[in-house]
Amino acid sequence: MDKVVGSAAEAVADIPSGASLAVGGFGLCGIPTALIESLLEAGVDRLETVSNNCGVDEWGLGMLLSAKRIRRTTGSYVGENKEFERQFLSGELEVELVPQGTLAERLRAGGAGIPAFFTPAGVGTQVAEGGLPWRYDGSGGIALSSPPKEVREFDGTPYVMERAIRCDFGLVHAKYGDRHGNLVYEKSAQNFNPLCAASGRVTIAEVEELLEPGELDPMDVHTPGIFVQRVVHVPDVEKRIERRTVSRADA
Repeated sequence: MDKVVGSAAEAVADIPSGASLAVGGFGLCGIPTALIESLLEAGVDRLETVSNNCGVDEWGLGMLLSAKRIRRTTGSYVGENKEFERQFLSGELEVELVPQGTLAERLRAGGAGIPAFFTPAGVGTQVAEGGLPWRYDGSGGIALSSPPKEVREFDGTPYVMERAIRCDFGLVHAKYGDRHGNLVYEKSAQNFNPLCAASGRVTIAEVEELLEPGELDPMDVHTPGIFVQRVVHVPDVEKRIERRTVSRADA
């Protein structure tokens, strides 16, 4: 089955306002930039995103955020985006912060058909007990906070129950992909991309190099094509560095 579509705009054309999106990448590494830009141009809003972070100001998911297209976001890190901070504290954005490993497992569980799981992460904190601010009221008060979660003991150790995440769409970026949707991510872009690919009911992959079926060694495939519904070729997609660090040469 040939899953290739002609453009990123065509690939995201049926994503409606209010949709939930699992978006791959970590920082600015491995983010589906072309798909995000096409969503911005499409004008959809009230989106609910699930991603490790929400990009930076004016790049990655930060582009949708700056345009006020995101209603709610679930993630584990938000430290590089001033507009994110402003919208959250002013009550314009609903935010669910999740321990990073828990977020990864919630996405993985969603893709595996597991409705919930127990983890020790967060036991004894507001993660389990509830009360974490999800949305402020714009005046310094809390308009919506996280609910308490079930805690159960196994062999004398308490664990908190976490629900799986399943999104309407998964958006991912891969180095290689074939027409059947088999994907290979390059180096650290293997971060959240495989998890988001599995957790989307409809998964759209942008690929830098489009290959013919049979050109990928099955042993190299990170995401099997059964998880992917659309593939778009983006050979010249722009990549940015979130934080450039250089060292001085020895005097």
